[in-house]
Amino acid sequence: MSMNYYIKDMKLNELSERLSSLLDIPAFVGADISLNGLQVGDLDSNIGKVAFAVDANMKSIEQAIAAKADMLFVHHGIFWGKPIAVTGRHYDKMKTLLDNKLAVFACHLPLDAHMELGNNAQMAKRLGIVDPKPFSFYKGVYVGVKGSLPRPMLASRIISQLGVRTIPRTVVVGNGKKEIRNIGIVSGDGAFDMYDAMRDGLDALITGEARYSTYNDCVEAGFTMLCLGHYETETFGVKAVEQVVAGMGLETCFIDTQVEI
Repeated sequence: MSMNYYIKDMKLNELSERLSSLLDIPAFVGADISLNGLQVGDLDSNIGKVAFAVDANMKSIEQAIAAKADMLFVHHGIFWGKPIAVTGRHYDKMKTLLDNKLAVFACHLPLDAHMELGNNAQMAKRLGIVDPKPFSFYKGVYVGVKGSLPRPMLASRIISQLGVRTIPRTVVVGNGKKEIRNIGIVSGDGAFDMYDAMRDGLDALITGEARYSTYNDCVEAGFTMLCLGHYETETFGVKAVEQVVAGMGLETCFIDTQVEI
């Protein structure tokens, strides 16, 4: 007999409040244009299953509905600091969500920055970094981490230990043959944090996207930047929060859309 028992009566309002407190969402009001927190949903609805995805795109929405989820937790939500007319693709998304009573909870910068559950902290943990420190100061908050690897590693070993999928857009900029010990980690679009990393005396930076305007400086400085995919570097925090929610007694699932641009 299966021993997986799930509660079925947590109110959306309660779950939203617990997640907002856990991820310290109020601390990022001035730094993040994303509407962090509950973006869509009936506060009195019951939540029994939560789907987790990086993006609130139509593919993840449809797969969450197919999985019979009551809420979709995402890193990249639907609203980004300005009103959006409910027409076209946005209308289709909203209608699909409302017709299927699927709530959406988004957590952008707070999920990058969290020193335990965040994308960057989770990558640091995967690499065995002990006691990572805040890194990458942005609009009054730190969104990344830095620290020392337990032993020097080549870029190829770091990529392997993180377990990220290597795709054609995965790029190692600069000196990819040197051993790396001190490293900064800023998931997503963090290439410009290379300059802070160099000023801090770090050997390398892990981020998601490459930026051409940083290429020559990186190469000439003999610095190493591992650009492992915006999407790929932002799965770590989402999966960590999934484990926390599962620990609350709710059923969960992860939806992998592997979007890369």
